Amino acid sequence: MHEFSVMSQMIEGIIEESKKWNATKVEEVILELGEFTMLGEEQLRFAYEVLTKDNILKGSKLTIVPVKGAIECDCGFKGDMSPSEDTPHRSVPILECPKCGNLARIVGGRECTVKNLRVVVPDV
Repeated sequence: MHEFSVMSQMIEGIIEESKKWNATKVEEVILELGEFTMLGEEQLRFAYEVLTKDNILKGSKLTIVPVKGAIECDCGFKGDMSPSEDTPHRSVPILECPKCGNLARIVGGRECTVKNLRVVVPDV
């Protein structure tokens, strides 16, 4: 379950960042999750729940914002990917440009990024 490892590293980073702000509590973590990360949302939520029981994130909310996948081609096309003809799901994308038919590259949808934190900081 690589989601647990990924979330563990994120939690470590969040704790370090919270220390920089002298935060007393993290109330919410906003995570952007790309369509092509191959990370399961349910598994990430479970890992978050387990890994935040005994630290500054205890009781915090995890908000996951989905990010659609996108491709770009040398012909100038930038947009949505086409699903494989073998399956109705997007888990097997076709990296063929719908405009010219050439090979395109993924330019969006692979991110797994902490986008924002809502923390409690002491009054100065």
